[in-house]
Amino acid sequence: MKILMVSSEAVPFAKTGGLADAVSALSKSLAAKKHDARILIPRYYHIDRNTLSLFKAGLAVDMGGYEIHADIYTANLEGSAKVPVYFIDYEPLYGRDGIYGAGAEGDYGDNPLRFSLLARAAFALSRALNWVPDIMHSHDWSGALVPVLLKNGMGGQEFKKTASVFTIHNMGYQGSYPIEDFGMLGMGYGDMCEAGLEYFGRLNFLKGAVSSADIITTVSPTYAREIQTAAGGFGLDGLMRDRSNALVGIVNGADTNDWNPVSDKRIPARFSVDDMSGKKICRRALQKHFGLPEDESPAVIAMVTRLVQQKGIAEVFAPMYGCLYRICTELPVQFVVLGSGEAWCENEIRELERKLPNFKSFIGYNENLSHLMEAGADLFLMPSHYEPCGLNQIYSELYGTLPIVRRTGGLADTVENFDGKNGGTGFVFDYISPDAVFDAVKRAVNVFTDNKSAFSKMQRTAMQQTFSWDKSADAYLETYKRALEK
Repeated sequence: MKILMVSSEAVPFAKTGGLADAVSALSKSLAAKKHDARILIPRYYHIDRNTLSLFKAGLAVDMGGYEIHADIYTANLEGSAKVPVYFIDYEPLYGRDGIYGAGAEGDYGDNPLRFSLLARAAFALSRALNWVPDIMHSHDWSGALVPVLLKNGMGGQEFKKTASVFTIHNMGYQGSYPIEDFGMLGMGYGDMCEAGLEYFGRLNFLKGAVSSADIITTVSPTYAREIQTAAGGFGLDGLMRDRSNALVGIVNGADTNDWNPVSDKRIPARFSVDDMSGKKICRRALQKHFGLPEDESPAVIAMVTRLVQQKGIAEVFAPMYGCLYRICTELPVQFVVLGSGEAWCENEIRELERKLPNFKSFIGYNENLSHLMEAGADLFLMPSHYEPCGLNQIYSELYGTLPIVRRTGGLADTVENFDGKNGGTGFVFDYISPDAVFDAVKRAVNVFTDNKSAFSKMQRTAMQQTFSWDKSADAYLETYKRALEK
């Protein structure tokens, strides 16, 4: 089967979150199953042309009434000569540091044009390759125009048998822009409602994709149910219910080539479920890195997260509200956090670090440090308001770092709550409030401190979980077959 992934992100080239990991890992898994999977992403400013090969100069992309001539570069995914990645290079639109916007300034005003070009380039690239995909699999709002163009025949006759699959990685990001920006899409205004792109007087990319795609997937079964409710649908719950027969929830896997304590080259010592001695070395290395006492008695708790409201940052860090101060003063813990995001939260973390000797932070992102934190911590906190799938709780389980998570989305699907004796792979709580987060952390710390045998058994159980992309890839292949039958 020939599959073209159309995405704004793909590891290791461009990443803001789990979308990038999922696109690359799924493509590699499909290739391992002898399918012809390829990826198209923009070439942003930070992606060095010198590390890529020129495939075609001046590819003409039909923008609906005019053409944009863009260069196409190519490279192979790391560790896979079987998955080519194509980069559309058009400096006026992609020659910027940000993927979607410039930090505090918000989204780029021409995003509708930037991601219209990405979608239309998928068709132009396929023609240039003389390779018509069976499936065009696009991701999130930035890839949303692909199924719209396919359904409305704007891709061309060559693609009449090509089916569309669209994956929602996060319903909270819909690509909503002023209706006046519709003119950037190269479509007639009469097509706007038919394509499902209008939403209460605004342009909505995600709505167009959900209305148009042959099959819609999202990244966990629980999240597929949640986005059909008023609480989780962000205004599109009615449409999601209308399209429920075409909606499938598939849990993301973990790239075990990269996230595996047995072989991880980013950590100071490897370990396994049969020999956990390396985890103790990683624990001491983590403490040393953050300047914490190399003490075995406190529970080391980690957070690796985007500092945005979705992730429960207010309940943990907000002044006069969050529970972090209570955790660090009332419980025997060392607490470390890695992340960046909302300015108020970054500033408050720095202030808390000055007040609390057992709390340390790194504001920003560091891939090596994220691996060390997963390997060296005892517990991992994810108090998300919603979480479509989540990956860090999966990484945590694989590394014997027991996750503390709210029962939502993929967290509910991948973490088994401690049963009070020996069973479970983590600690799950239901309600999002500072007190609820504190109580969950306290429960986990108490098990770590007072019931070492139960904690160790949970670690072993967690590390034996299977989160391979192989199973997820099989589920996607079944989805592709369904799409082709439509």
